[in-house]
Amino acid sequence: MKLSELLNNIECSILCGSGDIEINNLVYDSRKVEKGDVFVCLKGYNVDAHKFARSAAEKGASAIVLSDEIDLHDVTVIKVDDTREALAQLSANFFGHPAKELISIALTGTKGKTTTACMIRSILEAAGIKTGIIGTLGIVIGNDVFKTNNTTPESFEIQQALRKMVGEGCKAFVIEASSLGLKWHRTDAIEFDFGVFTNFSNDHIGDSEHATMEEYLNCKKLLFKQCKLGLLNRDSDVFESVAADAKCRIETFGFDEGCDVYASNGELTRRPGFLGVSFDLGGYDSYKVHVNIPGRFNIYNALAAISVCRHCGADREAILKGLETVKVKGRVEPVHISEDFTLLIDYAHNALSMENVLTTLRKYDPNRLITMFGAGGNRPKIRRYEMGEISGKYSDLSVVTEDNSRFEDVMDIIADIEVGLAKTDGKYVVIPNRKDAIRYCIQNAEKGDIIVLAGKGHEDYQEIKGVKYHMDERELIAEILEERQQ
Repeated sequence: MKLSELLNNIECSILCGSGDIEINNLVYDSRKVEKGDVFVCLKGYNVDAHKFARSAAEKGASAIVLSDEIDLHDVTVIKVDDTREALAQLSANFFGHPAKELISIALTGTKGKTTTACMIRSILEAAGIKTGIIGTLGIVIGNDVFKTNNTTPESFEIQQALRKMVGEGCKAFVIEASSLGLKWHRTDAIEFDFGVFTNFSNDHIGDSEHATMEEYLNCKKLLFKQCKLGLLNRDSDVFESVAADAKCRIETFGFDEGCDVYASNGELTRRPGFLGVSFDLGGYDSYKVHVNIPGRFNIYNALAAISVCRHCGADREAILKGLETVKVKGRVEPVHISEDFTLLIDYAHNALSMENVLTTLRKYDPNRLITMFGAGGNRPKIRRYEMGEISGKYSDLSVVTEDNSRFEDVMDIIADIEVGLAKTDGKYVVIPNRKDAIRYCIQNAEKGDIIVLAGKGHEDYQEIKGVKYHMDERELIAEILEERQQ
């Protein structure tokens, strides 16, 4: 590809060199630069890649894209106002704008993005529309999952993934557009067919994220300046603000009968080994919907998914099938091993997320609510105290075990968790080995129990002394069941 083609639709100045040169790749990590590459100098919270521009040139980069003045020679230098904006457009140009070949769906909101993305994919695939996902679970294409460093990866990884999705036969994709992903222009250069707003609450405020709640919300609003149709939660406290600033058409979902898609008669449902919700759908169509994921809040996620999919060729049958069969890895994910009790895997790894999960499950009136969990090493100790206190408060039995101990001793971490447990009347047992702890939960389960394996969720590793060892709780459960049979 010629550099001039790569620079198409980008406001820039070529300070030295020529646009009439062949380039091999687009790179923003100076350690990966090879001869003939274009290196883009990104500015992050901790590192400014402009300081590596000379190193990239010495490694053979054909061109350097920058926003600061740097005295460089013997290399083509391109000046732009914002290198992150430029990277998004450069990446789209480099991969041939693959988003234009797909139904494009972006989700933003404080909670619910991952679950809603999985619901949308499940529905569309039930309708025969192969769909990829980019988000917390990684890049998901068919049965393959590619890990990413961020919920919303850098724009280069997004465009690269979209091109791969097209090559693998996908017809649609769903991306979790985090507030930081939108703020840092990672989703730029894509005009989404659909943008979804799930909800908004206090989160991601801090030095390396957002300065204020206002800025946090404003970043989420950016999505509705780059999509054709916005589908908004009408029941959100910030609905009016989001809708007022949107540059796209708006449709709504919620519990209000004035919404384009709405729910009524929502109720919690339970069958052997599974928990879920059901509701009557209203608005554009009327029928009963069942979702095999627990929690009333999942009615909103289902409404968001239906709001999108009804525009994408999914009929009633596909919507019902998709929502009845959807699974979200590591999010109150059921592992069915008995008709007598319910076993769930969840990513809850701090006090707030643990409280949310346990209070949700309490509403299903279990015989006992059993929570197995640990806490991460080399993290603030207060988290351990809080998690212990929350589990002791809401669980009938806490099974305390290991998590990513990192460079700490597991028993020291467990001792801190016990400090929190001691503030409650909750019963608990300590079983340091995680597989042994899972075995204990299964062997001692009683009819009607709900068991939550908390903390690991979708993770498939255990970090000890700086080494990540493979460990997937689904595999551990299968091993335990096989050992029992033998």
